[in-house]
Amino acid sequence: MQKYHNVRFALLVIALLFSLSTISITRAQTQDEAFAANQIVVKLLRSADLSAVATQYALALPALDQFGSRPIYRLRITDGRNPRSKAEQVAADARVEFAEPNYIAQAPEARRGRVRWAIGGDAESFATQWIPQTLRLAEAHAVSRGAGVTVAILDTGIDPAHPAFAGRLVPGYDFVDLDNDPREVGTFPADAGYGHGTHVAGLVALVAPDARIMPIRVLDREGAGNIWVLAEGLRFALNPDGNPRTNDGATVINLSLGTLRRTRLLDRIIAEASCDDDDDDDDDNDRCLATGGAIVIAAAGNGGDSVPQYPAAEGARGSVAVAASTRRDTLASFSTRGPWVKLSAPGEQVISTVPGGAYGTWSGTSMAAPSAAGVAALLRAREPALSAVAVANRLVSTAQPICTPAPPRLDAAAVLSLAPRPKNCPGVSIFLPITRRSEKDPVQ
Repeated sequence: MQKYHNVRFALLVIALLFSLSTISITRAQTQDEAFAANQIVVKLLRSADLSAVATQYALALPALDQFGSRPIYRLRITDGRNPRSKAEQVAADARVEFAEPNYIAQAPEARRGRVRWAIGGDAESFATQWIPQTLRLAEAHAVSRGAGVTVAILDTGIDPAHPAFAGRLVPGYDFVDLDNDPREVGTFPADAGYGHGTHVAGLVALVAPDARIMPIRVLDREGAGNIWVLAEGLRFALNPDGNPRTNDGATVINLSLGTLRRTRLLDRIIAEASCDDDDDDDDDNDRCLATGGAIVIAAAGNGGDSVPQYPAAEGARGSVAVAASTRRDTLASFSTRGPWVKLSAPGEQVISTVPGGAYGTWSGTSMAAPSAAGVAALLRAREPALSAVAVANRLVSTAQPICTPAPPRLDAAAVLSLAPRPKNCPGVSIFLPITRRSEKDPVQ
């Protein structure tokens, strides 16, 4: 089993191109927080107030970005004030619904300074590893293989030439380099995030072999991005061509990434994605009526503790936080857990695709989430009239208790209404959270 080490949380500099400028990471007051330098995200009650608010609070115009047609803006700070204190100052204004720093989001494996994937395996070992048997995929695939469903993967990109993805990809987008080519960038093993998105996408392909995959690059080669880029990626996943009536968006979204700060921006967009909000946006309402919303699957995190990570802990009814289970059907010791985590899925020593047409083994809740996303695709193909909320409920309600105090483990066959095959593990279906580990206590 790979070793996990609780190292001090450190973020590397990310280079995301916006308005011909480079965004650097500013360290916040604690080791678990970081945000883009000299930026805040502001939602106004009325877009007409943008000029007055910007002038009063030393925010540069034009805005660096606007979130679609909504009065949500990414603004540059011009007086040198810390983004956190600037956001608190602006948020107190009656014209402002919320203001917050542009927090950094990362792949959980990059956050903890973990060992990267290990090269090994081939197409046969990928297909015959322990995951298919644990999830009962043979039984599930006799009922559904995910045909007609698109799964968006917001991550470090993908190796589009990998044979495992032949005929399975739909056009995506690169929100790091701002182009139409969301392929992985980096080298192994120098870059912490390189290969992450390809590994995640391969697991969706394994679990839902007939589903389409939409790769959206929101994390750089170090596995880091920010909440604005993530929100833009989510918006693209829901409506790639900008026309809500073409119904070309994803109805399953996988987020094997997160931040330790809850943000109003992600709260809003994830609720909108799953149609679990009261927004009066007509285009969004049309999408919700046509598709029932997109279920959002998010990795719980690799903290080995019960500290919430977001967006997994956002709490939208059409989203599911996923912990990592082991081949022994126990909770992986590195997995974040807590009452907000309702489901676990295989996440230890998982074989999947990596760049260069190869295969590799990796462990983490990032590997657990795409199994749940793939099973969600199987269900959406089988019962397309289900809403995102109903799909989320089905994943959780049919999961099976496993042999440790932990969230119940995903069961693909049971999700598709086949007879469950429960394990004989009495008294362990109720989750018991643990306290956060000491920095000196290594996570195995």
